[in-house]
Amino acid sequence: MPANENDKTRTFSILDDKESEMKYVLATVYEALSEKSYHPLDQIVGYLISEDPTYITNYKNARSLIRKVDRIELLNTLVKSYLGL
Repeated sequence: MPANENDKTRTFSILDDKESEMKYVLATVYEALSEKSYHPLDQIVGYLISEDPTYITNYKNARSLIRKVDRIELLNTLVKSYLGL
C-alpha cells in the first residue's frame, strides 16, 4: 500500500528559521536607516562592533528589532555566508 504524504516524517531546521529571522531583521533595519538618510552599512557595522544601540534608528522599531538578534550569532552567520560555508 503506497504511503500517504501525511504519513511521511517532516523535518525542519531551527537554524534555518534563525537565519531567516536574522536576514529579515537586517533587511528591515537597513531599509529604516536608508529611509532616514543614514549610511546603513556604516550604522549596522558600528552597532555590531560596539553593541551601542544608538547606531540604529528608532524609526520603524529598527532599534528594538536588531536588539532581539544575538550579535555573536549574527556575526557568525555573516562570516559563514561570506566564506560560503
